Amino acid sequence: MPDSPSVGLHCLLLDGKGGARSLTPDGLAAWSPDQGVLWVHLDYTDPDDRHWLETGSGLDPLIVEALQAEETRPRATTVGDGMLIALRGVNVTPGAEPDDMVAIRLWVDQERIISTRHRRAMSVADVAAQLTSGNGPTSAAQCLVELVDQLVGRMSDTVDQFEDRVAELEEQFLEASSAAMRFDLAILRRQAIMLRRYLAPQREALARLNTAMAGWLDDSGLLHLREVSDRLVRHIEDLDAVRERAAVVQEELQNRTSEQVNTRMYVLSVVAAIFLPLGFLTGLLGINVGGIPGADNTLAFWVFIAMLVLVVILQVMIFRWRKWL
Repeated sequence: MPDSPSVGLHCLLLDGKGGARSLTPDGLAAWSPDQGVLWVHLDYTDPDDRHWLETGSGLDPLIVEALQAEETRPRATTVGDGMLIALRGVNVTPGAEPDDMVAIRLWVDQERIISTRHRRAMSVADVAAQLTSGNGPTSAAQCLVELVDQLVGRMSDTVDQFEDRVAELEEQFLEASSAAMRFDLAILRRQAIMLRRYLAPQREALARLNTAMAGWLDDSGLLHLREVSDRLVRHIEDLDAVRERAAVVQEELQNRTSEQVNTRMYVLSVVAAIFLPLGFLTGLLGINVGGIPGADNTLAFWVFIAMLVLVVILQVMIFRWRKWL
């Protein structure tokens, strides 16, 4: 490979015993497969990293383009003797939204791993730290499995937070409903939907990895990868449950709000029905024309009031008889 300036967020040479050492740019340029497995982690927005990826990695231009793609969906594609993989992980940066997921793109073969990202992925840092401390994977395939394990493992806390939040909203609904709950439920459902949007294709990508890596891993490694896949499936099922529970609470909240509105409208309708004949009578006797009964009688006003009271009592009796009250 040609000489290059400082390349990559890290450039590690695995020793095959769980450890790794960093390579200098000259060491990277002089690397050969017989020295050990190489892992180069790049920021595809960095000009030096892009230059090395395009001119010094030796990869096919289509693969290079895929490793620099802005938007990716999880996938795993076998290309010759290697695999082109795109994975998603939860953004655990403080202040970040859970559904704002980070993307990792990888080219993996038996001799090297080339990974790219834009935003920091803690899972990559965890695997690199394991290698630096001497307790990491020993091969490219195991390194990939460990990275997938870390990605899926970091989703657990986020999914648990979703479950705790929907349980809290369910409890609030049982105690008292509020308009703010509708906003919280909408946010929770949106985040769960967005997170599942990427986890579902990632499940398919891991299923392909299980098949494609049969010749790369021993039985223990394959079992580890299947366990990670099963854990991802459980996360997807938990997200489905969160969405359904949030939808049920939101529906019940809407039903309760509708019932309250209907009750208020019913009361207003009853009040309007009671005052309708009263308004008719007072309006009729209030017209400014001659011949109004009782105009010259000092007791006419009280007689009229008593008549109105009798009308109200009669209306209430009729409403009760019709079971409207």
